[in-house]
Amino acid sequence: MVREHIPSACPEPSGLPGPVRTCIGCRKRTAKNELVRVIVGSDAYGHPAVVPDPAATAPGRGAHLHPTPECYDLAVRRKAFGRALRVTTGLSSAPVGDYLGSPHSTAPHP
Repeated sequence: MVREHIPSACPEPSGLPGPVRTCIGCRKRTAKNELVRVIVGSDAYGHPAVVPDPAATAPGRGAHLHPTPECYDLAVRRKAFGRALRVTTGLSSAPVGDYLGSPHSTAPHP
């Protein structure tokens, strides 16, 4: 049996040069080089945290985010960091907020 190709079920070609990723904040697809990669790392206190990986060279699972405070705030509000990085425990996203200059990047530390 031959499967029929259904054009509406196939995603539209992006037209963007190079790899395309989805911002976890605004959920828009963008060229990878326009986004900043974030990974699970450690904050200054040694606690697990979401940290920026601007060179995109760190090993492990990463997520991508527009380098704007607006997309960072959306990602925090939607709790997208834990879901995208597949981490079930609470992660501080303050290092990313500090990197992006977000006014809402306060970290609760003891």
